Amino acid sequence: MDKENKFRKINYSKIKLDPENPRLPGSFRRGRKEEKDLINWMLLEAATVELMYAIGQNGYFIGEQLLVVEDKENPENYIVIEGNRRLTAVKLLNEPELANVKKSAISEVIENTEERPQDIPCLVFEDKSEILKYLGFRHITGIKSWKLLQKASYLYDVYHNEFDDKNFITKCRNIAKNIGSSSNYVRRLITAFNIFKKVEDEGFYSISGLDDTKFHLNYLVDALNKKNIKEHIGVNINSNTPLKDLNQKNLKELIFWWFEKTEGLPRVIGDSDGLKKLDLILGSEKALEAFRDGKSIDDSVELTKDIDSIFRTEIIKSLERLESADNLTHKVEDFYSNLYEDLKMIRKLALKIKEYKDQIEDSKDEF
Repeated sequence: MDKENKFRKINYSKIKLDPENPRLPGSFRRGRKEEKDLINWMLLEAATVELMYAIGQNGYFIGEQLLVVEDKENPENYIVIEGNRRLTAVKLLNEPELANVKKSAISEVIENTEERPQDIPCLVFEDKSEILKYLGFRHITGIKSWKLLQKASYLYDVYHNEFDDKNFITKCRNIAKNIGSSSNYVRRLITAFNIFKKVEDEGFYSISGLDDTKFHLNYLVDALNKKNIKEHIGVNINSNTPLKDLNQKNLKELIFWWFEKTEGLPRVIGDSDGLKKLDLILGSEKALEAFRDGKSIDDSVELTKDIDSIFRTEIIKSLERLESADNLTHKVEDFYSNLYEDLKMIRKLALKIKEYKDQIEDSKDEF
């Protein structure tokens, strides 16, 4: 630890919450926020009431020091960089009137606890960048991991505030070393966040219900490991300018597939299976055309296979369904009126397939 970093006990009232806290969504961070705004957000989104109760029962553990820097606008005060949730809990234990939400829960904590810490153990750093290196290890690869969008926001800030003289790949390699992660992961996370910001700038393409709190950044991060998806949107994370050839039209299409819902469901789910299927489709012009025309993702995937495989799969699927129906036969009390016609059609189709197969085989025997 640097000698300049000093341990102090500082009164909670002299420490301000960080308005640039990576926990805060981008839409919330825009514009000037008062301390009360930050406190209320922490109450709603960061399980702060539970932490209030723990500290109110047991006191503030000296080993959980806040990491702070001096407030340049008011040198007698400080800004917490690491420990915003703990500071919020302490502030509310001492001044519960700061809250505009969860008032009944806070009143219950106040009634059932006695500890009201005033002076909080802190490590004072000269510069925020010293703390950022530690945060990367703690919250990206360490024991108190942030959500993915918070990780990406942090790395984006580090990327633009550190290593100014380096190119994209070198910067990402250096960041990866500092936080104990892989360079590939850092490149994907920063690139995905840059794409997210472009989508955000477009107002999330006016997709109903979609904003920065509902956007699944992991879809993009994982998609950047898929060759055909990357090529479809024109992204190359192995280049120093990964978004130079970004295809805005195809990006918009991809976001709609993921987030626009019909009857409550999107066309593509961005989990491992969904991304694998989409990558297959994007590698086939025929499958992509069918998918764009409205075919389901599973039906479109079938078009990426050769015809022989598709034929065999359809026969097996039909046979499985007929066997399933046969297993139910003895339980049926009232057979539907068109059953006989349907059974005749099944027989007719089976004979038609057999006849065509016989014709092919007979033609092979001819000299």
